[in-house]
Formats: sequence, C-alpha cells, structure tokens
Amino acid sequence: MIKCCILTGYGINADRELAEAFRLSGASPEFLHVNDLLEQPERLNVFRILAFPGGFSFGDHLGSGLVLSNLLKHSLGDVLSGFVERGNLALGICNGFQVLVKMGLLPNLSGRREQEVTLLHNDSGVFENSWVRIDFETGCPCVWTRDLETMDLPIRHGEGKFYTSSDETLRIIEEKHLVALRYGARNPNGSVNAIAGLSDKTGRILGLMPHPEAFIYPEQHPRWHRERPAHGEGLRIITNGVAWAEKNPV
Repeated sequence: MIKCCILTGYGINADRELAEAFRLSGASPEFLHVNDLLEQPERLNVFRILAFPGGFSFGDHLGSGLVLSNLLKHSLGDVLSGFVERGNLALGICNGFQVLVKMGLLPNLSGRREQEVTLLHNDSGVFENSWVRIDFETGCPCVWTRDLETMDLPIRHGEGKFYTSSDETLRIIEEKHLVALRYGARNPNGSVNAIAGLSDKTGRILGLMPHPEAFIYPEQHPRWHRERPAHGEGLRIITNGVAWAEKNPV
C-alpha cells in the first residue's frame, strides 16, 4: 500500500480532509508534524507521497506560506529535492501550493530551486470562498491530472493570484506545458492566464489553489441535491497520484 506523508502543525488545517482523500484512494496516510520532520528527515524515506495541505501556516503573517517555505528550504532543501528525484510524488494544495512555489520546487525551471513565480493577493481584495469551474490541460505531463477534463472545485484563499515576474518565465511555463489546470469562465483572483495549478517537468509535483480534498463525497457539492453527482470529483486527482505510484515503484 502506498504510504503518504501528510504534513501538520503551525496553522496547517486541512490535513485531516486530505488524509481522508488519500485513504479513500487506497493509500495509507500518516500525519507528520513539521518539527518531527525537521528533527528526523530520514522519516521521509518510508513514504512515496509527500502532501502539503491547505491552511494558514504560521498565520501567513509575513505572506502566505512564506515562513514555512523558508524553514523547509533552508533546513531540508536537499532532502526534499532528493525525495522527488528518487521518483516520489508531492502535492501542495492552496497554502501548500504557496509553500511549493516559494521553496522553488515549482516550477523549478532552472533546476536550482529558486523562486520563479508567486501567488499574490486576489484582485478582488477579499478572501474568496466559493466554487469554481476548473479546466485541465491535456498536454501537461502531470500524473495527478491525467485524463481529467473539467470539474467543479471549491476555493478558499486570500492570496491566490498566480503571477510571474517576467513574460519570459510565463512563456517557458506555457511552452513546456507545465500549467496543469486553469479557472474556467470565472477567474476568481486575477491569475495570469487563469492559471489555477502548476506541475514540474517530471509531472510528479502538483500545486493547485482549488481544494480537491473538499470534494470527495457527492454531498459536498453545493448543487448535489439537484444534479446528483455520482461521486466527489476532487477525489479523482488524489486517486490518479496514488494509482501512478502503485504502477511505478521506485
């Protein structure tokens, strides 16, 4: 059974929902506090998947995900890079996505783990808490989004506007098909090119602002009583990652 590490602590608050999503996908999730990982990095060796849940790590006081990303990058940068290079997977949702980009693990175009993109305050100036239509990019190498086309997912963030510091960075991201998903008819935060999620070039790291773990049961959809969805569609993202790990042992 695929073992998945769910990071916890310091304001991370969507860990249990994400663990349930992995459990329903046939994986074996385990919680690991950030402090425990910092003290014993070798504990990561038993896992195939590392998951960064949503929440407000360190209260987002200095910026979304900034403190946690710096803590992990400077203390465990080589450990986390090695984890991915061995063929393992990583997933960052909302605050977890913010952590991944500020650590430089996404998109990591240079290969030097330098921050190349960011997530800014929403153009609306308010915390967005709603459901949006998501379109998946078929040309993206991401194993988490394979064979997906479109679905509704909830968002809940104040700093979700995807932004690049240069047109060249954006061009390379688009050219290499690293955009995994985009907002559909409504771009809720003003993200450049409506980008809602990003993959690295291996396809094994995914970061996204919408919350797939918040749509793992049909009744979680706001129109469930009228549209009667057969299942929680967000679960398909998690299941894709677990299935790929099962078929591709390291």
